[in-house]
Amino acid sequence: MRILITGATGLIGSEIVKQCHENNIAVNYLTTSQSKVSNSENYKGFYWNPSNNQIDKDCLDEVDAIIHLVGASISKRWTEAYKKTILLSRIKTSQLLFDTLKNTPNQVKQIVSASAIGVYPNSLTNYYTEDTTEVSSSFLGQVVEQWEQAVDAFSTLNIMVSKIRIGLVLSSKGGALPEMAKPIKFGMGAAFGSGKQWQSWIHVTDLANLFLHVLTNRLEGVYNGVAPNPETNSYLTKAIAKQLKRPLLLPNIPEFVMNLILGEMHILLFESQRVSSQKTEDSGFNFSHYNLHSALQAEY
Repeated sequence: MRILITGATGLIGSEIVKQCHENNIAVNYLTTSQSKVSNSENYKGFYWNPSNNQIDKDCLDEVDAIIHLVGASISKRWTEAYKKTILLSRIKTSQLLFDTLKNTPNQVKQIVSASAIGVYPNSLTNYYTEDTTEVSSSFLGQVVEQWEQAVDAFSTLNIMVSKIRIGLVLSSKGGALPEMAKPIKFGMGAAFGSGKQWQSWIHVTDLANLFLHVLTNRLEGVYNGVAPNPETNSYLTKAIAKQLKRPLLLPNIPEFVMNLILGEMHILLFESQRVSSQKTEDSGFNFSHYNLHSALQAEY
C-alpha cells in the first residue's frame, strides 16, 4: 500500500509516517520546500505550492489513498488577515488536490481528512456524537464546516470520504500540551474561567493509529478523534500539575484577561465541547490511552 500525506512533517503527520513505516505502508508526501523533495522508495517527497496552484502530479503515482492534514496553525493570534490564512490553507489545498485527482489518471480510492471538534457548539451539558447537525457559530465552527464541505466534494470522483474530528492532541513535542505545561512548570499555572468547560482530548499516538485504522478498514464518514474520557479544564490543569509535581497556587484566570492577551483566539481555552468516542470504539478501535493520567505519563 502507498499513501499520499499532506502535512506529513507536522505533529500528527510525523507520527502517522512513523506508524506507516512500522506497518510497511509506503508514503508519498507533499512539501512546500524544494529542499525537502526526496526520492527514497518508501518516503518520497513532492513539491507543491497551493497558493500558486502548483503541484507535482507524480505525487499520485501508485497511491491508493490520501491522508489530508495540512492547514495553518490555529494557535496564533487571529488577526483578520490570519483568519483568512487559516481558512484558505484548508480550502485551497483541498481544491488543488481535488482538481489534480480529477485531471490526472490515478488509483486513489479513499481520502481521510483531518477535521476538528470545533464544529460542535459551545456547551457545558451536551454530549456530542458524529450525528450532531448543529454547527458552532464561532469562527472555528465556520472554518470546519467549509473545510468538510471541500473534502466532501471528493465523493463526486468516486473516492470514499472519511473525516476525523480531532480534539485536544496531547503530545510533549508540540500543540497545546507544552503551552499548558509551561506556566505550570514555573508555578504560574491556573485553570481558565470557571474551569468547568469540557476538553475532549486524545493522545497523539492514538490519533495517528486512528487515521490508519479508518484507512485500512475503509471506514467511511465522520469519526470523532477523541479519547473515551473527556475532562474539565480544571481537572486537566490539575492533572498536568500533578504529573509535573508542581503546585497550583493561582486563582482561575478570568476570560477577559485572556481576551486582552490573545484576542479572539482566547475561545480555544474557554469553549466547551464534550465529545463522544463511542462510534470510534464501535468500529473496533482500541485506545492505548483511555484516561488522562495514562496519556500524560506517556509524555512526562
